[in-house]
This record gives sequence, C-alpha cells and structure tokens, in this order.
Amino acid sequence: MSGDTKHENTTEQGGYERQDLQASGILYFLLTIVVVVVICLFGLRGLFVFLDHREKAAQPAVNPLVTNVPPDTRRISDPDEYLKKAFPDPRLETDERNQLNKETAREEGVLYSYGWVDEKAGRVRIPIERAMDLLVQRGLPVRPQGGDEVGKGTASSRAAQAP
Repeated sequence: MSGDTKHENTTEQGGYERQDLQASGILYFLLTIVVVVVICLFGLRGLFVFLDHREKAAQPAVNPLVTNVPPDTRRISDPDEYLKKAFPDPRLETDERNQLNKETAREEGVLYSYGWVDEKAGRVRIPIERAMDLLVQRGLPVRPQGGDEVGKGTASSRAAQAP
C-alpha cells in the first residue's frame, strides 16, 4: 500500500454533489415549527384558564357584612375609588411612586430655581450651580489673622481699658 491519496471522481458526476436541498423539506420543517408554536400557545392559554379558575375557587369567602368589595378582589377596575371607599382616613400612602415623584420634583424645583427665603431681610435662594460659580469667583470669607482687637481678652481686662 502506498500513502498516496486518490483525488479521482469515481461517480463520474464531477467534483461536487449534484443533489441540492429541496424546498419541500424546508417548507415542511417551517410548517412543523409553526404548528408546534400554535399548539404551545393554545396549551399555555388553557393552562392559564385552568389555574385562574382554580385560584378563584381557592379565594376565601368575603365577609357578608362588607358591602363595597368587588366580586373578584384580584382585579379592581378603579383602585383609587376602591381605596377611598374601603379604607378610612387618614390614608398614609395610596400611591407611593407618584407621591415620591411629586416630592422629588418639588425638592428639585426648590434646589434649581431662584426665590425669596425672607423678602423683608433681603435673603434669596439661588440654584446650587450658580452658588458654586459665585463661590469660585468670590472665594470663601476669611477672618483677619491678628489685627483685630475686638473679642480679645476677658471682660475684666476690657473694663479696665475703658476710661
């Protein structure tokens, strides 16, 4: 035996395969996928309906003295109206997210706007960015180092210095 490899075509059909993949095989495959997906969708829908009916049956009975409870408490058509009727005042939080968003918007409005703090005293509030720019331009206030005599010494030494 020799180690030579033969590169001859023994089928006399040329150097490549003559038979292509047929379109009918691809179409059957795609049709099978579509049918399986549709069956899965109907199966999942049926499972959901079954579990929904089972959950409704397992729901505890509503006290007959309560008059304003909807028949299915899992779905409430108007939650705000239901909360107003079902729970007495004071209702501390009925909509946490919107209440927090309103509070955050109010705080940001104060932080990023101009306005009066005390109009009689002439005190105003300015946005934080503007305050930082002014601080960079003007610098921080500093105390005098040693030339200020006011506040030095005790009350008795000041009284002795007075004429």
